[in-house]
Amino acid sequence: MDILTLIGVTLAFIAIVGGNALEGGHFDSLVQGTAFIIVFGGTLGAIMIQTPLATFFHALKIIKWIFVTPTQDAANTISNIMEWSQMSRREGLLSLQSLIDQEKDPFIQQTLTLLVDGNEPEAIRRIMEVKIASEESFDSLAAKVYEGLGGYSPTIGIIGAVMGLIHVMNNLADPSKLGPGIAVAFVATIYGVGLANLFFLPTASKLKAIIAEKAMYQEMLIDGIVCIAEGENPRNIETKLQGYLK
Repeated sequence: MDILTLIGVTLAFIAIVGGNALEGGHFDSLVQGTAFIIVFGGTLGAIMIQTPLATFFHALKIIKWIFVTPTQDAANTISNIMEWSQMSRREGLLSLQSLIDQEKDPFIQQTLTLLVDGNEPEAIRRIMEVKIASEESFDSLAAKVYEGLGGYSPTIGIIGAVMGLIHVMNNLADPSKLGPGIAVAFVATIYGVGLANLFFLPTASKLKAIIAEKAMYQEMLIDGIVCIAEGENPRNIETKLQGYLK
């Protein structure tokens, strides 16, 4: 669980609601169903037009990463690589065959399979770097969905504000309808700007950081496997891979 995300979301909510209360406002004044439908529905519709179906569903899938970051224990992986290196030197590469099915990470499984099959080190690197680039590109496109949401929501909020003002202008003769129209106008702007700057854009930035870290972890794994394929000394492999640790 990423505690920083939870703290950030909670702090942002408390700051907005608490600031409103200190100014003498009421929480109910920030709750406008019409404004929410206009901003959220319009923003979601705009991003659906922009985004391919597969990318859109992938974006929904990886949103959980900002709360539960994918497990990437680099230190533990380095220890595993050292064990694999020692096994291969003692018993040969085929001794690693039994480890493939034990691994839960498909990326590690594929890399070990290429190693056990006797592929050349550079062939292993080329094949797996293509996979890294493909995964990173797909993940990055999904992260850009939230960037797009952050770009559209303030504009949709302005549209909601204008619609509220139009409603006000059409009902100048009926004072009882002026208040709700003005409320929708201002709250729609708050929703649009708030969603963009407190959720969508921070989410996109965090996902990009997670994706970059994932790619670096995979690069480290490839380097370790390639070193094993080249028959390097385990101590040299460990020294090299330690450079990836933070």
